[in-house]
Amino acid sequence: MNRTNQSTVIKAAINSLLDKGVTDKQDIYTKVVDELGVPRPTVRRVARDLRNELLEKIQILQSDTKTSTATVEATAEQ
Repeated sequence: MNRTNQSTVIKAAINSLLDKGVTDKQDIYTKVVDELGVPRPTVRRVARDLRNELLEKIQILQSDTKTSTATVEATAEQ
């Protein structure tokens, strides 16, 4: 399994556990390692990549919200 495909499978497993309500990070890592048979450092690396991707998306959405809010406030002042 190549690295990109492995990362995709690991991200899907992490998201699946999160959707099921698992909230303990170490528990998620352990379950993914047991389920997929990949090394724990690999799961931690992929989890970090997933966190960074999600944070980037959140920042984009937040910046859009701030811009929209500023526009509404500027319009209201006129």
